[in-house]
This record gives sequence, C-alpha cells and structure tokens, in this order.
Amino acid sequence: MTHDLVIRGGSVVDGTGAAARSADVAIDGDRIVAVGRVDGRGVREFDAAGAIVTPGFVDLHSHFDAQVGWDPLLSSSCWHGVTSVLMGNCGMTFAPLRPGDAETLARMMESVEDIPGDSIIAGLRWNWETFGEYLDAVDALPKGVNVAGMIGHVAIRYYVMGPRSIDHDSVPSDDELAQMTAIARDALAAGAIGVSTSRSLTHRVPDLRHVPGTWADARELAALAAALADFPDAIFEGAPRFTDKDGSTPRIEEEFELFAGVARTAGCRTTFNLSTSASVPGHWRVVLDCAATARAAGVHVRPQTTPRAIGVLFSLAAATPWDRLPGWAVLQELPFELRLAAIRDPQRRAELVAQADSAGGGIDELYVMTPERGARYELDPENRLAARAARNGRSAAAEFCELVDRYDGAVILNWPVQNADFAAIEAMLDDPNIIMGLADAGAHATQIMDASQATYFLQHWVRERKHFTIEEGVRRLTSDTAAFAGIADRGVLRPGAFADVNIIDFEALELDLPEIVHDFPGGAPRYVQRARGIEATIVNGAVFMERGEHTGALAGRLVRRGD
Repeated sequence: MTHDLVIRGGSVVDGTGAAARSADVAIDGDRIVAVGRVDGRGVREFDAAGAIVTPGFVDLHSHFDAQVGWDPLLSSSCWHGVTSVLMGNCGMTFAPLRPGDAETLARMMESVEDIPGDSIIAGLRWNWETFGEYLDAVDALPKGVNVAGMIGHVAIRYYVMGPRSIDHDSVPSDDELAQMTAIARDALAAGAIGVSTSRSLTHRVPDLRHVPGTWADARELAALAAALADFPDAIFEGAPRFTDKDGSTPRIEEEFELFAGVARTAGCRTTFNLSTSASVPGHWRVVLDCAATARAAGVHVRPQTTPRAIGVLFSLAAATPWDRLPGWAVLQELPFELRLAAIRDPQRRAELVAQADSAGGGIDELYVMTPERGARYELDPENRLAARAARNGRSAAAEFCELVDRYDGAVILNWPVQNADFAAIEAMLDDPNIIMGLADAGAHATQIMDASQATYFLQHWVRERKHFTIEEGVRRLTSDTAAFAGIADRGVLRPGAFADVNIIDFEALELDLPEIVHDFPGGAPRYVQRARGIEATIVNGAVFMERGEHTGALAGRLVRRGD
C-alpha cells in the first residue's frame, strides 16, 4: 500500500498523555490512517528518528479575527507548531455588524488589542452583517492553519443598543436582552464555538470609556447563557474583573460566581483569564479554590493561564522606555536605520543618555534579551538592565545604548506586567482545573509577543525544568485544549483523526528574539517571533511548515461548532 505521507521512526507522543512510543505515522488525504508499524511506502516520507511526533497544538486564546483577512500563515503561531486557533476572545469580534459600524468595531479592537485600526479597516472586506456571514467570509479565505471563532458580547451589545451600549449605567431592556439571546443563538447555530465577553477595566474604547458589556449584570449574562443552553457543546469565555472600579478593591468570589453562573445555567464549559496581578495580590489562589469547589459540584469552570510572565517589549525598532522625552520622541519619527545611526553618533547618544538620566525612574524591572542567548523569559535579577548597568559602571540608558550599538539594534527589554511570579505560575500550572491559554496571538502588535507560548512551555517547563513529562506537556497543548473547545478529531494522533502533526527536535527547541516587521496593511509594524527545533508542521495532511519556512501549502479550514 502507498500512503500520501509517512513519518518514520519518531517517538510518538499522541496527545492523550499515554507513554511515548517508537512508531510510524501514515497519512492519507487529511486523516491519519495508521500509528504503529507502517509497511507501505509514502509518496513523501519524513525520517523522524531522534525526534518527537506530536499532534498539532490547539491555541484557545487568539485575536486573529482581523489578521486572518490578510495573513494566511497566521504568524507568529505558524512557527510554534500551532495548527488550530480559536478567535473571538475577550468579547472582541467584528460581527454582528450594522452597515456603517465597521470603523467603530475596528477602533475598539485597536484600543483593546493594540492591532492597528487602519490595517484592520484596509485588510478586511467587511462583506457581512451576521456572525454566520462573518464565518462564511473566513471560510472562503486561504488559511494555513485551522480557525474557529466565538461571537463577542461587545459586538452583540453594540449591534443591539448602539452607542449607549458603552455608557456605564446603560441597562438593556427586556426586548434588547431577547435580541442579544437570539443573535448569540443564531451565531452558535451557524458554527460559533461559543460566546465571549469582556469585563476587564483595562479594555476601553478610544474615548477611554469601558467596552460594551464591562458592567453587564447577572441578568444580561443570563441572556447569553440562555443561548448557550441550547448548545451544550459550546463554551463561554471572558476577560474578568476581579476588582471594583477603583482598580484595587477585590471582588474575586463575586466575579467568579458570574462566570460559574453562566456555566451552571447553560450547562456549558467556561473559561477566563487568570494571571498574577499587583493590584489584587494572591487572588489567583482564591480563584483556584473557587474553581475546585465548582468542579466538585459539576460546574465546568477552568481558568486559563500562560506559562511565563506577560511582558511589554521595548526595542529601538518599536518603542523605548524613554519615548516621552523630547530627544527620544524624535527617534520615533525616523526609520530604523537612522535611529541606529543616532545611537551610534557620540554627541547624539550623550544627549539622549543625559535626558534619560535626568528623568530617572521606571527602569528597575526591565530585563535584557540579546541575540546570543535568544529569548529568555526567566526573570533573573542579574539580567535586569539596571543590574547590568551597575556592573559596567553606566546608567541604565547608557547600558541600553551600548547594547543597541553592539547588537545592531537587535536587543529587547522585557517589562513583566503580569504573571511575574514563577512560583505562582508553577502552582497554577499544577492545578488540575487550569487550562493553557492567554497566548494572545494576533494582538498587541508592538507591545507584547506571546504567540510563542507552546514552544516556551515545552522548552522551559518540560525540557529544562523537567516539571512535566513530555507526554503531559504535549497533552496540555493538544487534546486538553481541543476537547475543551469541542474541536473534534484534533489534538490526538490516532487513526481517523485529522492529520495535524508536528515533528520536533525536542533538544533543539529554542526561541529567537522577537523582531519588528512592517507587513501589516499600510506597512504598520508588529513583533514576530520564530522558533528553532520544530522540523515540520502538517495541517490536514499537507506539509505546511518545514524548519520555519512555509512550503506553500494552505490546507487550513474553518472549524465550526459541531463539525
């Protein structure tokens, strides 16, 4: 027998948590047909000796809702073994859409998720009104990976209530609640994976009011739950608000209960963001206790977290910590080559350093990443910019300029703003109710680059720390997330499953530094990040990426609820 593709002699880690085993994998069309000894030849064969063979990774938390319109690779996820992504998180979607409201939704997305609004407007066709029509538009696009979507409460509320949906004290009428329920129900019937919402105080529209739905009460969330109740395989996701409006008074149990209430009423699976935060110290422990109590009572609530600190990135090519100062602000108006030339000009450098030194403050928690070490996210105090500067007898700004000069501008400063406590991360990852998420792929274009989450998790927590076995680490990134999202026949390597597969040189896994490219519509900048060690990624039976390079295959599909 001849197969389309045979992967030979790898260590198969099938995504279920079962022990790794030496086996071949045969693929015909878009499906795996054999895992074990394969005697038949393949039209194409991979020698996977010394490598691990895993299912493709399933990312629960992306914001590719706009980028899918112009980037069929869905970078940077494509470089990290991700073969399926879930869009529409945090309530932010582009449907339902009334005629004339495209710019409003685009500017909301820009304000919340830091995706350039002009790129969004130019990069999408906006040829839909309902969420089902948006899914049809995505279905028609070329895609390298599989894409699924949730419908966002923000867009639903704005569609039903118009501009007053943003007002803090706006309360929907009974008729408006009924419309919201109907819209969500229609979206789920059309294939939406679930419904999402935002309650985060950091999520604001351009005039700095909070996004629609931030202050929604239990009655409004019950309207969404009523739609979800008709589709028990759907999910509910959100960005929670664990403090009162002052940003510091905790309201942890109350917020948890709102999410648990949706899960209880609808009988659905529910998830929300969880990371350590300086504004509510230790709240994550309370949340995990609440989740354990809820799960014991049969309420399916799983907070999602990320395996490293969430950090804002600074670099000469994007933003620096001193851009508010006049001399540094001028650099922002220049192309990168002239910025670098300014740093290398002795007089100009002296002026820039003097300005930064006189301003002082705000640099104690900046961590240095250089090309020679790659992207290291462990928060070693000795690698702080201030510590390096002190060792070299310089100010922090002078040290930054020296590093920029030495590495031709390819140096990154990482400012961890959430999840900066690795002991807390470890405790969260150890909790059985936690699920992997928060990669935020597609969002925060020039601020954050966390789409490399899967590579980092395997590199740091599995290989270097040995905190998880390979089998458990892969399970967390594959069958666990796929099953939670209700994405069938993905996240596992078994006959009959879709042929989404990674071939990984586990010992070679490393992260390159994030870098700025200008490839969004209109030339807008964004960070991208590549990985080493992922030898091949296969999507629906087609070899999509080889050693970080696109093969030309675009076999990704729209995944609808119930597929």
